[in-house]
Order: sequence, then structure tokens, then C-alpha cells
Amino acid sequence: MSGPSNVPEGREEGRWRLGFQPVREILRSQPHRVAEVLISRSAGDRRRTIEGLCERHRVRFRSVAPAELRARLLEAAQDQAAARGFAASLVDADRGGSTAAAIDPGLVVLVEDVQDPRNLGALLRVCEGVGVGRVLIRDRGAAPLSPAAAGAAAGAVDWLTIERITNSAREIERLKKEGFWVYGADAAGEPPWTVDLSGPVVVCIGGESRGLRRRTKGLCDGLLGLPMRGRVESLNLSTAAAALLYEAVRQRLVRPEGLA
Repeated sequence: MSGPSNVPEGREEGRWRLGFQPVREILRSQPHRVAEVLISRSAGDRRRTIEGLCERHRVRFRSVAPAELRARLLEAAQDQAAARGFAASLVDADRGGSTAAAIDPGLVVLVEDVQDPRNLGALLRVCEGVGVGRVLIRDRGAAPLSPAAAGAAAGAVDWLTIERITNSAREIERLKKEGFWVYGADAAGEPPWTVDLSGPVVVCIGGESRGLRRRTKGLCDGLLGLPMRGRVESLNLSTAAAALLYEAVRQRLVRPEGLA
């Protein structure tokens, strides 16, 4: 089975995005960037959901046998859907994701040196769930916004405003001039519930191995950490980020005036 096509004549097609949720979210948020969708015949209700979105937005799609999907994409059997974007790719590393109006423009996340694309994707999923206004990703030393990152983000990149930056220190100084308080995630930091996070706030998240850069940490107004009551030394960076950011959300719900 195949559906209609919205592909402009002569427009080049590019990379694939894998997984039901990422495919559904790109169809919901930016269908004009999708050239073609493949959906496994074994996907059941999920197949009907994807096909309905394709028909609504006039995106070409094909229902294929699971074996054909695996053979074409060399992926595990659980990936029951795939979307191919135009040559600019489904995730534009220069401009980031959606430019939709931010849910909370007063809550910004700055990311540097996260090297695993799945960790980056998981972090972006947290940021979207929290309603972060912008995500700033330091270009040098960070994983790209690749299909692997997009897959781990489960569609979050299509709703976030993501900006690539070249210099963390310059961005922090600029944000401070705009009235933001800047906090870095660090194991030795203060518990987030002891800090006022209800106003314009930037939360800086460092990489898997070394955390934040020394210069970045030195520019922060304070450091936020989570007390570890168990026997492991630390949490996965996306898990830690979720705990810190949701404390900011809790405070902002208590004090709505804190929203910028």
C-alpha cells in the first residue's frame, strides 16, 4: 500500500529516521521535511496511526513486510517505522529543531561535551518534557544531532529550539546580561531545592567523563548537585538533568511569576 506524495519535483532526498515515536513526531511537527515513510505491516494500530498522519499531510508511505524493512535499513526488528528526510536531513545541525514558540523561555539548558549521541538524545527528551525554552549545544566536543540522537530523543528534537554555539563562556556572559542566573550541574553542588530556580535560569550540563569545563564552571553563579544516598557514585547525565530541571519546574509552578 502506498499513499500520496508531497515531494517537490527535483528535490533530493536524504537520511532515514528510525522508530515509531520519532517518525510520528516528525510527521506531527514538520511533515514538509519528510520525503517518504516505510511502516511494517506487523505494526498493528501503530501502522494505522502513521498511515493516517501520512495521508493527512500528503506524505508518501509504503507498508512493507518486517523482513524487507530490516533488510533495507539493517536495523533490529523492533524498529517498525522509518522516515526519510530531504537532503538537508531530518535534523539540521546548524539550525537545530523546531522554531515553535517556547513553552518556558526563561528556562535554558546549555550542553557541552556530551559525546554519546544516545545520551544527547535522552537529554533532549528530558528538556522537551520539562518545557525548556532553548537548548544551547557547544559545537566542539559534542555529539552531532544525528539520526541516533534523534531516535533516542523520541521526537523531542522536532519540538525544541536548539542552537549550536561555539563558545560557552561568551553565551553565559550574554545570558547573564539578559538577567539569567546560571547554574552548573556538578556532583559537589548544592541540592536544587535549596536554590531559587523560579526566575530566568540557565542550567549547564557537562559531558559523560569530565562534566563541565573549568571555565564554564567558574562562570556559574552556583552549582547544583544531587545527594547520592545509595552505593553508586553518580547518575546518568540525562537522569540527573531530569531531577534538576523538574525541581525548577516545581518551583515555577509554585511561583508562576517566575516564568519569563
